[in-house]
Amino acid sequence: MTTQSIAHSDDVVEVHRRLLQDRSLRDCYLDAGDGRRIHVVETGDGPPLVLLHGGGAPALFLLPLLERLQRVRAIAADRPGRGLSDPLELPRRQLRRVAVAWVDRLLDTLGLDGAALLGHSGGGLWALWYALARPDRVRQLVLLGAVPALPGASMPLPFRVFVMPGIGRLLQRIPSTSKSVVQFARLVAGEGQTIVDHPEMVDLLVAGDNDPVAAATDRAELRAIAGPHSYRPHARVRTDELRHLAMPTLLIWGDRDPFGNAAVARATAEAIPDARLELLPAGHGPWLGHPERIAELVTNFVR
Repeated sequence: MTTQSIAHSDDVVEVHRRLLQDRSLRDCYLDAGDGRRIHVVETGDGPPLVLLHGGGAPALFLLPLLERLQRVRAIAADRPGRGLSDPLELPRRQLRRVAVAWVDRLLDTLGLDGAALLGHSGGGLWALWYALARPDRVRQLVLLGAVPALPGASMPLPFRVFVMPGIGRLLQRIPSTSKSVVQFARLVAGEGQTIVDHPEMVDLLVAGDNDPVAAATDRAELRAIAGPHSYRPHARVRTDELRHLAMPTLLIWGDRDPFGNAAVARATAEAIPDARLELLPAGHGPWLGHPERIAELVTNFVR
């Protein structure tokens, strides 16, 4: 693993070092050409698949899935300010434009004219925005878990509290622990035993939650996407936009996902012209409980 230092906490750097040690994964920093670096983790060979993680977690949170993907070149990128990537300003009214430009730079730096794109949660929103803006560069689209700001999407109460002025900042000052991460996964994300079965993922989330760089980034992105009562209009993906998605799309959704129930999943799949829906008994992190099944679905879809 590269030893170049960045502004993230020592705990974040250490947990990444530990998770990448003795695994058949390659990691490096990409120079995005704007003075900032993007950290990526890569494995396998074959058609390129770029993975964008959700908010509150780095790319390595997808590790149970990454390790099982076969016959594809899987590239998991830390979005700005998360994991080991450098932070980037995320302006409230321009987040969509910034997200598209960032994915453009990522693909350009990787030397990819196009790729399959997989996004989880907030990363799924970035993937959707990018697929709508650059359909010529997205060969297939995979939405893993409910995507915020879709028609009918829910916003769990804790996230509405986080975006309240002052209150959210105070809450983020409370140190995260293994216990609090497991409780949040069970009570808010619909993933109880599944996260307990991956103790290394708990360590990863604790380190990220307590990292000032990642915490500030999560707060900025959440406030750009949502207010205390609903998703912001400029962040929403409308039904008429979904109808313009031209690429094959695979939705892998948990039937107890708190950000959107099965009805939202079906309505989203029906709106996208070339979409397939796989509904699994899971919450917001379906790969935690079904890594082999999802790896098979994704591999077959991309190839």
